[in-house]
Amino acid sequence: MTQSYSDPLAPSRTVLRALTKLNLLMGLLILALLFATLIAAAPVFTALGVPPSEFNSMLFLGMRLIMALGICAVPVVHFVLTRLLTIVETVSAGNPFVVANAARLQGIAWAILALELIHFAVGMVAASVSSAGVPLNISWGFSLTRWLAVLLLFVLARVFEQGARMREEIEGTV
Repeated sequence: MTQSYSDPLAPSRTVLRALTKLNLLMGLLILALLFATLIAAAPVFTALGVPPSEFNSMLFLGMRLIMALGICAVPVVHFVLTRLLTIVETVSAGNPFVVANAARLQGIAWAILALELIHFAVGMVAASVSSAGVPLNISWGFSLTRWLAVLLLFVLARVFEQGARMREEIEGTV
């Protein structure tokens, strides 16, 4: 009697594919918002809760810069999600400890580091253009957890690389 087992990673693949599409959609929406602020600044910024005034020009510039940073994050997030999906595929195939996955994990680590720097830049822009009269309320801050995740990814990449080399050596001796 043959039993068929469902792939336990199938939901992960589905979620990663959906997140990839959602990421691209969000990028397009942010880009549309940025263009809208350039074409029809007064109504768009009013809808965003910042009515036009001579005192808000720096705030408008800061908001546009934050939108641009958000757009810059889209390909970085896409990179992370597609590499992660490829790693999940190799795990499903029963072959996760390959040098390519080590390189993928290292790439993901660099990309997450880049996202953290973008996050920091967004916070700096928000802090520099915000005022008591017209605050730009963007919750951001330093998170030790996120920085530890970056470090963990670099270490995990090295572990995968060592595991792949050990596997190649064992296969070579058998």
